[in-house]
Amino acid sequence: MTIKVLLADDQALLRSAFRVLVDSEPDMEVVGEASDGAEAVELAREQRGGAVLVVLMDIRMPGTDGLAATRMISADPALTHVRVVVLTTFEVDEYVVQSLRAGASGFLGKGAEPGELLAAIRIAAAGDALLSPVATKGLIARFLAQGGDSDAGPSGPAAARLATLTVREREVLVLVAGGLSNDEIGERLAVSPLTVKTHVNRAMAKLGARDRAQLVVIAYESGLVRPRVE
Repeated sequence: MTIKVLLADDQALLRSAFRVLVDSEPDMEVVGEASDGAEAVELAREQRGGAVLVVLMDIRMPGTDGLAATRMISADPALTHVRVVVLTTFEVDEYVVQSLRAGASGFLGKGAEPGELLAAIRIAAAGDALLSPVATKGLIARFLAQGGDSDAGPSGPAAARLATLTVREREVLVLVAGGLSNDEIGERLAVSPLTVKTHVNRAMAKLGARDRAQLVVIAYESGLVRPRVE
């Protein structure tokens, strides 16, 4: 199935470059371009159902910025098929966390190689989490845990949702937050990758997570997983 891609960036030249790259792939198609966040949301709403829509979203745009647009997409029940990959030249800690909390599936610097960008689109379309090399899991974990009591157990609204999970689903969630793939989790738990995928999908449904990236956010914000102190 062809992956639909929406480009959201206020720089027309950059959008043109992305379009050429994406349209050169047999499994991808650019279905629209937006110069600001509000336009990106409207264009996303026009792509109803069918194939997954991946939005390459710039953070800094005039009017409605990329973070606000990502939150709007994530909060719209009609846009559950939409995945957002945040692109920016400002690959700093705060943006990483804000992007994930807004509902993005991943974060990538604009300096990424063409192959990395194409891989990011495919990863997001598959429902997996992607983080650029600069945005390490440890860094994200530390920032997500800011303001919490590092000695306390799981607490807050996110933690309350964990009660709906089975013991095995919680176990899988911890490993997902650790960055393990389904194959790696399967080896760790001595089950098939398909079984792991089933547990992941059930956890996503119960926790209202759009993808694996959001499972990682929930795992840390709830206190189920604690950041390592280096």
